[in-house]
Order: sequence, then structure tokens, then C-alpha cells
Amino acid sequence: MEKVQEKMNVLERIISIKDTLPNKQKQLCDYILNNHQDIGMFTVKEVANKASVGTTTVLRLVKLLGYDSFFDLRKDFHDIQKDYSDKWENVQKSFDSNDKKNYKTLSTVFQEGVQLMDKTLNPQLVESFNVAMDLISNAEKINILGLRPYKAIAIYLELLIEEFHSKTRQLSYDSDSMFDRILQFEKNEIFIIFSFAPDTQRAIDAAKVAYERDIPIILITDHLSCPIASYSSVILKTESSENHYTIIPIIALVESIVIELGISQSKTSIQKIQTLVNTLKDKKIIVE
Repeated sequence: MEKVQEKMNVLERIISIKDTLPNKQKQLCDYILNNHQDIGMFTVKEVANKASVGTTTVLRLVKLLGYDSFFDLRKDFHDIQKDYSDKWENVQKSFDSNDKKNYKTLSTVFQEGVQLMDKTLNPQLVESFNVAMDLISNAEKINILGLRPYKAIAIYLELLIEEFHSKTRQLSYDSDSMFDRILQFEKNEIFIIFSFAPDTQRAIDAAKVAYERDIPIILITDHLSCPIASYSSVILKTESSENHYTIIPIIALVESIVIELGISQSKTSIQKIQTLVNTLKDKKIIVE
């Protein structure tokens, strides 16, 4: 267990243990996961106050995570974030508070989309993306689930993949029969789940059933405190907007998955796509 823990970064360790902890410590873990970019700047007392727990709860978690002091824990958070400012700093806002009269919906939405994409693309996502693509590329079948508004994204992912990779199973259409299908999963399959705050209980239950069957889960979410995180083999975290609902970073991530999968299977994917295009032209479904 200690060797496994050593390979994890501090965020992964917190995710792996938080659901086994008492309520106050779990509350602290959730706060840290959702605010990890700032933890390196806080004192023990500040973290305790912001998480609404006692300082002893913070210190217990520090020891539980294997650190000698809060300073050592804070240093690990700093190390995770240290590349962000140089390589991945946010795109400068094109509008400032003095130009509110010039704000236009189209410009505002596009600019915020750029900022969210830049915040989403960070070293942690790149590393997790590579792990996820290894699982996807080697999977015999790709199972996909997205509920409520994310059902459309799950279907979009399936439609793109199926142009060159036929072994997919969509669970988003009928959540009533979802568990029947999960029980049919084989060991060499994977499960991609879209789950964003507020999470749905059905998606959490689906992840738990798949996890109990030893099916690798790729979680795409906007918060590391997502209940499905503890069941996941890898987490792909996107940023969400505080101003309006947007799926721009999620769509970019989905298309990156499809392109990378197509590249990894280029020997067959290019031929299949060309055959599809020729057939659609021949049947006059599309025109040049």
C-alpha cells in the first residue's frame, strides 16, 4: 500500500482515502480538492476556517497523508502548481471593468471560452490524458455514459468514435436498463463517464457497479470532489464558468480523445473513414 501511495500525488491520495474518513475530514478533503490551486498559500488556521473544520482536523489529515508537517503538505501543492504560471497562465482578458458599455454577448462568451480552455489545459490534465488514452486505445469495447445535459456530449463522443471504431456501447439513452448492460461488461472493456456538479445519483451508482466488476473508469468532470472520483482509474478535469453554462472545454477534450484514438489506430481508421465518405457520396447522402 505504501508503494502505491508513493506513486500518487497528493490530490490522488486524498481522492483515494476521502470516502473512508469521518465526516469532518471528508469535508476538509472536499474543500482541498475544490480549492487545491490556493492551498499552497494558506496557513493551517486559514485552511481550517475556510473548510469550516478545526485545526486539529487539518493536522490529522496531514499525518494521515504521510506528511510530517503542514509545511510539507503545502510544498507538494506548490509543486503541482509551479508550472502553471509560466507555461499555462490564463489568456489576458480583452475587456476590463471600464469598458462594460462595449461588452457584447458573442465576444464575452468567446473570450471566456478561451480562458476556460487555457485554465483546463494544464500539466495535470496532459498527464491524465495520456493515461486515459492508453486505456481507451487498448480497450476491446468503449462504454460511455452521460446523463441530463451531458447525455448529448456522450452521444457526440460515440458518434465521432464510431466513424472508425465500431466497438462502443452507449448507456445514456435508457438509464433504466443501464445496470443490465454494466453487468455485461467484460474485463477488457472501459467505462467513460461524464459527471459534473451537481452529480446524479444514477451515475454514481453506475460507477460503483462497474468499479466492483474491476472495470477501469475514465471520469470527465469539473470537480475533483466528485463522488465518482474514488472509483476512477483516471480523472480528466475541465474548468467550469462562474458566469454561464458552457461545455466548450468538454467538447475540446472529447475531440482530442477522438483524434488521438484515430491516430493510434491510423492503419484502419483512415481506411474506414474514407470508405464511409465514399459510400455517403455514392448514396447521395452528402455532396461535394
